Amino acid sequence: MAVLIDEPAWPAHGRLWGHLVSDVSLDELHAFARAAGIPERGFDHDHYDYPEERRGALIAQGAEPVSGRELVERLQASGLRVSQREKRGL
Repeated sequence: MAVLIDEPAWPAHGRLWGHLVSDVSLDELHAFARAAGIPERGFDHDHYDYPEERRGALIAQGAEPVSGRELVERLQASGLRVSQREKRGL
């Protein structure tokens, strides 16, 4: 399993959010998120957003803590990264 988690650093809705990705497959990522109780609405093209208070539980479940930079590099290397352009449908 290669589910990666970065530090929450993005403010929204009165809290900080981080990213949860897989560098193997989206199926792996969705299965991990379901097992963690993360709602499908948290999925954004190639990652799930998670609130800061869930970080410890996600790591205990098996997510590998990495820096934001490493998370993006490994996501890109996996071929699963969706560019901002693709997200906008351009």
